[in-house]
Amino acid sequence: MTFARSLAFLLRLCLVLCVTGGLATVRADQISSIEPVVKNGQLYIDADIDLVIDGELREAAEKGVPLYFTADLEIATDRWWWFDKVMVDQQHSWRLSYNVLTRQWRVGSGDLNMPAATFEDALAYVRHIRGWAVTSVEAFEPETTYRGRLRLRLDTSRLPRPFRIDSFNSSIWSVVTPWKDFSFSISPPTPDLP
Repeated sequence: MTFARSLAFLLRLCLVLCVTGGLATVRADQISSIEPVVKNGQLYIDADIDLVIDGELREAAEKGVPLYFTADLEIATDRWWWFDKVMVDQQHSWRLSYNVLTRQWRVGSGDLNMPAATFEDALAYVRHIRGWAVTSVEAFEPETTYRGRLRLRLDTSRLPRPFRIDSFNSSIWSVVTPWKDFSFSISPPTPDLP
């Protein structure tokens, strides 16, 4: 009886290893904190992400393949009579690139392009989102609870064509955090004191 159980366990283990492709690297990609911040009539998002890039993906970046990361943000409020009302549906992207000739990393976000000393320094811009201007506070009702969610993903649609094809066949290129939910409310404006 114990031999049969042991054999069944080994068969299940072999099946799992065959399906998952062997012992893969355990990743801990997740969003650790999200903080909505109201400043000067704008809603900003600050977030910290535990993101690990290693192995084949890092080697490709070190050979000059640009990596594009995109943060997806959704903010909604409940409606009793229909679907939830989506207040914000935005994306923010970064481009990490390495110039093999000059041996310099660069991080691009919109029109802004910044140098970085190492790959980890370049990745820090993606791991620590600061001051992402989302929308005006006027779009939100005071003291109403809003639900949001955020995720970060490697945007394989912006990779060079040969790597886009490879990204469909390899799990190395599927870097995505699970959605992280958060909620917040806007305080009513304080009256000006005379």
